[in-house]
Amino acid sequence: MGGAATAESGGGAIERERDAIQPGTVMALAAMGLGVFVIANDFTALNVALPAIEGDLNADVGSVQWVINAYALVFGMAIVSGGRLADMFGRRRVFFIGTVLFATFSLLGAVAPDLGVLIGARVGMGVGGALMWPAILGMTFAALPESKAGLAGGLILGVAGIGNAVGPLLGGALTEALNWRWIFVLNVPIAAFAMFATWRNVHQEQEPAEERIDYAGMATLSAGLVLLLLALDQAVDWGWTDPRVLAMLVLAVVLVAAFAAIERRAGDRALIPPDVIENRRFRAACLTVLLLSAVFFSCLLYVPQFFEKILGYSTVEAGLGMLPMLAVFALTSFIAGPLYNRAGMRVVVCSGTALIAVGMVLFALLVGPGARFADVAPGLLALGVGCGLFYPSITTAAVTALDAARSSLAGGIVYMFQIAGGAVGLGVATAIFTSASENRLGDLVASETGIKLTGHEQSVLHGTLAGTDAAAAALAELPGKAVAAIDRIVADSFAHGVQVAFTVIAVVAVAGFLVSVLDLARTPDPDDASG
Repeated sequence: MGGAATAESGGGAIERERDAIQPGTVMALAAMGLGVFVIANDFTALNVALPAIEGDLNADVGSVQWVINAYALVFGMAIVSGGRLADMFGRRRVFFIGTVLFATFSLLGAVAPDLGVLIGARVGMGVGGALMWPAILGMTFAALPESKAGLAGGLILGVAGIGNAVGPLLGGALTEALNWRWIFVLNVPIAAFAMFATWRNVHQEQEPAEERIDYAGMATLSAGLVLLLLALDQAVDWGWTDPRVLAMLVLAVVLVAAFAAIERRAGDRALIPPDVIENRRFRAACLTVLLLSAVFFSCLLYVPQFFEKILGYSTVEAGLGMLPMLAVFALTSFIAGPLYNRAGMRVVVCSGTALIAVGMVLFALLVGPGARFADVAPGLLALGVGCGLFYPSITTAAVTALDAARSSLAGGIVYMFQIAGGAVGLGVATAIFTSASENRLGDLVASETGIKLTGHEQSVLHGTLAGTDAAAAALAELPGKAVAAIDRIVADSFAHGVQVAFTVIAVVAVAGFLVSVLDLARTPDPDDASG
C-alpha cells in the first residue's frame, strides 16, 4: 500500500511538473502576446487618425480608406499561406521574418511623404502580420502543456480583443499629443522586444510539413478583390459607365471565377480545400462572416470620422466614443465561450447576428444630420454585444464543423473571409458614402446660393472638415455667399452620406442574420445536446 501510495504521489508530482509553466515560457508568452497586440491594434488605431492623415497628406476620404483596406486585405489574403509557410519552414523562423517586415514597413509608414508611400507601407505591414499571426498561434499552443490549451487560445483571442479595443484610444492619444506617425513608431520597439524574448525563450522542435502553397489561387483571389475595390473607389470620380471601371469589374469577376476553377484543380493543396468548403456548416459560417464583417469594418471607419468631423471631437474623445462598442465587444467575447457550451451554437450565433443587425438599423435611422452621441450610443452597444457573441462563436462553429486535423486551416480561412468581407464592405460603403455626400453637397449649394459646383469642387470640398490644401484652394475660388455657408453644408452632406452608407450596410447586416437563421442554424450542432 505504501509503495502504491508513493508511486501515485510520484506520478502526481510528475504530472504537476509537466503541467507547470516555466518562467521562460511566461516571458515568451508575454512577447507573443505583444506581437498579437500590435497586429490587432493596427486594425483600429488608425481609424481615429484618418482625418489627421487626410489633412497632412492632402487626401480625400475615398483614398484614405485604403490606409485601412490595404493592411486588412493583404493580411486576410496572406494569412492562410502564412500558416502553411510556418508549418513548412518553422514557426520561429517565419515569426522572425514576419516581425522584421512588420517593423521595417512600420518605419516606412512613419516617414511616408505621401499617401501612396503610406499605403505601400501598409501593404508590407499586412504581409508581415500575416506571417507573424499563425506562427504566434502555433508557438503559443506548443509552449503550453495540453492541459492548458484553453489558456493558449484565450490568451491570443483575449489580447487581440484588447488590442482592437485599445487601438482607438492609443491612436487618438498619440495623434493628439505627438502625431499620427507615432502610431507606426510604437510598433518598432514592441516588435524588437517580441523578437528578443522569442529568441531567448522559444526553442521548439518542429518537423517541417511537406505542403505546397496554392500561389495561383492566392494571386487570382487577391487580384480580383483589389480590382473590385479599385473599381468601387474610382467609380465615384470616373462614373459607373466609364470603360476603365467596367473593365476592372469584368476582370475582377473573371479572376474570381478563375480562382474557383484553380481551387477545383488544386485539390488538397488548394487555398480552400474541397472537403472544407463542401462542408455545409463551414460554408454557411464563412458566408455569415463575410456579410457581417462588412458591418464591423464600416463602423470602425465611419463612426470615428462622424465623431471628429460632425461632433467636433478630438482624436482622444473619438477613441473614447468607440468604447461602448469595442470594450463591450472585448468583455462579451470572454463569456461567449461558456455561453456557447451551455446554450449551443444556434442560440449564441443567431443572438449575435440579430444584435448586429439591430445596431446597424439603429445607425441607419439615427446617425444623420443633427445626430448627437446619444443617438449613436445605442447602436454602438448593440454592435459591441453582437460582435462579442458572434465572432468567437462563429469561429468555434466553423472549426468544429471539420476534422480536428483541419482546425488551424479552418481558423485561417474564417479569418480570411472576415478580412475579405470587411475590405469589400468598406469599399462598398465608401463608394456609397462618397456618391451620396457629394451629390447632397452639390444640391445644397445650388439650392441655397444658386452656385453650381463642378464635380472636382464637390469632391475636394469635403476636405474642409479635415483642413486639406485642395479644399482650401477650392474654397478660395467660391463667391463669398457660398463660403459663408459652406461649413454647415459640408457637415450636413457628410452626415447624410454616412447615413445612406449605413442604410445599405444595415441591409447587409439583416442578410447576414437571415443566413445565420435559415442556413447556419439548420446544420447539425454537435455542441448542442438538444439539436
